[in-house]
Parts: sequence; structure tokens; C-alpha cells
Amino acid sequence: MNDVSAIEVLNLHKSFGGNHAVQGVSFNVTQGEIFSLLGPNGAGKTTTISMLSCLLRPDDGDARIMGHSIRSDAMGVKSVLGVVPQEIALYEDLTAHENLSFWGKMYGLRGTALKKRVDEVLEVIGLLDRANERVGKYSGGMKRRVNIGVALLHKPKVIYMDEPTVGIDPQSRRSILDSVVALKDQGMTVLYTTHYMEEAQELSNHVAIMDHGMMIASGTHDELVKLVGGQTRIDLTLLMDDGKAVEAWRKTDGVTHVTTENGTITVLVEDSNLVLPKLFEAATKQSARITSVDIREPNLEAVFLHMTGRALRD
Repeated sequence: MNDVSAIEVLNLHKSFGGNHAVQGVSFNVTQGEIFSLLGPNGAGKTTTISMLSCLLRPDDGDARIMGHSIRSDAMGVKSVLGVVPQEIALYEDLTAHENLSFWGKMYGLRGTALKKRVDEVLEVIGLLDRANERVGKYSGGMKRRVNIGVALLHKPKVIYMDEPTVGIDPQSRRSILDSVVALKDQGMTVLYTTHYMEEAQELSNHVAIMDHGMMIASGTHDELVKLVGGQTRIDLTLLMDDGKAVEAWRKTDGVTHVTTENGTITVLVEDSNLVLPKLFEAATKQSARITSVDIREPNLEAVFLHMTGRALRD
């Protein structure tokens, strides 16, 4: 992989009234890599994508997409960019082939070049055999695959995918994730937004974690995990909610952080082999009964918990 930037983002800001949706976001994406923006709903990911797509003008800051400024060269940006929006942008009364042909014409494709490219894209998204069925009859996952196909028609150098797997079945989700990797293998640069930690962890060369409109951490998976010092996450539930047990765990040697959410107590520890027996011992002293234990090695969710004090959830 070369080290030439496909996307350079510098100090983007965007507010809507008193809501600071994006606050000083900066990052670089190298050509030919998958870069994920990871964060909960409302973190500012879609607003960031909208500015990078020239759909929203930033209040401050700038970005360059393959050298084209989003402030001064919107047409240049759009010429190298494909966008897969969060919402399905298709005509349900038309077939997949007709949808792709329509959008291909919007990109300036005509005649045999258009037909050839539509067939190529249908093959890439795995819908060549169902190309003549109305999109309205498709499953949610199939519609999302056509949505991706629209963004690929003009062979962009950079593609944005904004939460492309939300609300779809596992099989379609797997197909989309595989297609993202295939695009990277073909040399395309992918900016991918998600609130699913496991997607960012599986797909990405680099991950930037967003929360409340701000970039709170960025790096490779290994670099981010090092931020929590290799700590292990333990999720526990008690037969009854017992604040005394939780307080005792906060004071237990080897425990670095304790949070509670929806009946689950999350404990970050330095060494689960050493600390877990102490957690049971502390619970017993408080007459609390542990009903489940789930041990997770350090991952991006642990990083989010460490940086924000809360779990990365919907």
C-alpha cells in the first residue's frame, strides 16, 4: 500500500442551531485502504459524510478528496466519488437493471458502455440473475446491494458507505462486508461508517472513533487496543441488582473501571485470571449471587468504554 492520501480532513465543524454535530474532526485516509468511522448513533458520522460529499457546507475547516477541495471544487470531488447513503435511494417500481441504467445515464454513460457497465455492476453485487425483477420485491439486503451498485457505476476512486448493513439479514450483511473487502482489493479507497464494533474490527486498516461530534481516538486496531493497556472486559449479571457488590468491585485490586447498564455490570481488569476469583469473593461477602459471566479480550468496544466511560451500543 502506498502512503498517498485519498482523503484529507482538517478541522471540520458543523452546527445546527445549538447542536454542535461535528466539532473539529480531522483524519487522513490512505489510497487503497478501508477506513472506518466508528461510533454510536448521533456521534456525527453521517454529518461528516454529508460534508465530505459536498451535500453540507462546513461551518469551518476543509477536506480534500483526491486533491479536490470540498469547499472550492465540489464538481471535482463528485467526479472521483461514489456515495452509498444510509437511506435507500432507488425507484421501487423499476427493476434493478432499470435503476442502474437510470443512474448510469445521470453519470453520463450511454449506449453499449452503459449496458456493459450495468452488467458488470450487477455481477459485482451478485444480482445478475435477478436483474429484471422490480426492486420493490427485493429484500432489504438486496436493495442495499443495488444501492452500492449505483455508487460503483462511474468507477469512482473513493467510495463512502454510510451504515450500509443497518436493518438487514445476516446473509446479506455478510455479502456486503465481502463486497467492501473486494472493492479494497481492486484498489478502491473506502470510507465506512458503522456503529457495529465487529464490522470496524474486521474490515478496517484504520479506525477513527467518534462520539458527540468529536474524534476521540484514531489508529490501527492494535494501536487503539493499546490505549486500554491490554485490559480485558468482563460482563456480569447478578440475581438481584446489588449496589454494594458493584462498589466492592470498584475497590478490588486489578479492577480499573466499572459501569452498569441495563442490568449488566461491565468491569475492565488487568488480568482476568487473577481478578475474576476476587470478583466472586467480593460478591459472596456482600451476599450477592453472580448469574452470568462473559469475558472478552481487549477490542474496540473496550477502547470506547475506556475513552467515554460507557459502552458502545445503539
